[in-house]
Amino acid sequence: MRRRILESAKKLFLDLGYEKTSIRGIAEDIEYSPATIYLYFKDKNELLFALHQEAFVEFAKTFEKVAHLADPFERLITLGREYLAFAFANPELYELMFLLTAPMETLEIREDVWEDGKGVYMALEALIAQCQAAGHFKGADVSELSMMIWATVHGLVTIYLRKRCTMFDEIERDTRIQGGLDSLIRMLEKY
Repeated sequence: MRRRILESAKKLFLDLGYEKTSIRGIAEDIEYSPATIYLYFKDKNELLFALHQEAFVEFAKTFEKVAHLADPFERLITLGREYLAFAFANPELYELMFLLTAPMETLEIREDVWEDGKGVYMALEALIAQCQAAGHFKGADVSELSMMIWATVHGLVTIYLRKRCTMFDEIERDTRIQGGLDSLIRMLEKY
């Protein structure tokens, strides 16, 4: 039942938006009463936050895919490619993780830290530090470089997912996004 509730909520949050989705609407979609949903989730915020956390569990597998690579710079480059692949293969999860503001509002209400985002970011920062220890990025501030790399890759994904590349032919869109990542990689190789 929990799974059915979450799947329905994800569909409705993404189709209608957070504000227009209601517990009653989710209940109607799964053909149960709203009281059933409240057995599993305190409110709509908690439901959305559970989806948000599930998305990060899936995203963590991206880091697992590159863990076997011994060279930290190769891991970083491959991670960038895997980040794009994950986002393009799972746009609804990416939306829940990084584009909807409602999960962040839920954290603010709880006066909580965004542990999921922090964990991923700290893993990136640790990887950048490993690259630096291996002779890359001499003299760079690891925190600043990590933010720049994440912001660039996230920006490429967001531009694509928010359909801001539609002025280009469909084939050219993919080429430009991949080209943006390739340009970042070339800059990092020379850093």
